Amino acid sequence: MDSLSRVIRLARLQGSLDLRCELAGTFNHDHAALPDGEAQFHLVLSGSCIIEPESMPAMQLVEGDIAIFPKGLGHRLKDSGSAIEGGPMRHEQDGMIPVKRNAGGTPELDLLCGRFQYNPASAGLLMSALPKMLHVSLKQVADADELRAMIGLIRMEARHNEQGALQVVTALSNALFAITMRAYMRQGNQDAGVLALLADSRLGTSTRAMLEDPARPWTVDSLAEISAMSRATYARAFGKKAGMTPWEFLTRLRVHMATDMLIHTRRSTADIASDVGYQSEVAFARVFRQYAGVTPAQLRRQGE
Repeated sequence: MDSLSRVIRLARLQGSLDLRCELAGTFNHDHAALPDGEAQFHLVLSGSCIIEPESMPAMQLVEGDIAIFPKGLGHRLKDSGSAIEGGPMRHEQDGMIPVKRNAGGTPELDLLCGRFQYNPASAGLLMSALPKMLHVSLKQVADADELRAMIGLIRMEARHNEQGALQVVTALSNALFAITMRAYMRQGNQDAGVLALLADSRLGTSTRAMLEDPARPWTVDSLAEISAMSRATYARAFGKKAGMTPWEFLTRLRVHMATDMLIHTRRSTADIASDVGYQSEVAFARVFRQYAGVTPAQLRRQGE
């Protein structure tokens, strides 16, 4: 399994569609903040609109754009004009998902709205690496053929509304997240975190090694060697990209992996501890509580 897939899999992410918006003329619609573990997204199938995230500059979205709010930030969608209030909306159920319309005839904006649900306990490495609003545009991403093809498939399924369309589009939504992450990494806009590490030509080598074999007794020296860097240069470069030391990154990775296994398997705590690099169950429990805020046994009981 590749490294990005490992990181996404740890998040236990599941996409779903909530609404399709077919709007024209004047509209202005608020989206409340979502609870921890939910990330809203908007995919522009055609047309354009203005999106205004809380405490952030407004931005125009055009056909082929996707905006994701990894931390559930509240925001507003409005038309490209200057109207403060929009016209009345009506909800209809005429096919695959509910449709919100404010006018008859041909819509000026065709928008798919949905959410990605994830497990906050094991998604920290991924979600902490993402901005409050992640925006990916087909016009800005080089070699975006796969993203363009994915959006085209979603658009076709949403419009034609054939049998099984909802199941197809839901599955495509999960794939859309991974492809969007790939496109985001190609943009090179990551400030820090696991995606910035994976996108780095040298630091990515050691980061992938830790993801593939977290139980190995890694040292800064061995990680620096994999990256073909001196120990001091590696530690400095890693800290700048990750926002933490290599050891803290490895510890967080081990805790997130252990969290996932504690929630989704019935394996013993001792076996899980060994799988993520701890020979002593006591040492594992101490580190786990320090980072997770609960003991392994408490976490497992919470998930029952």
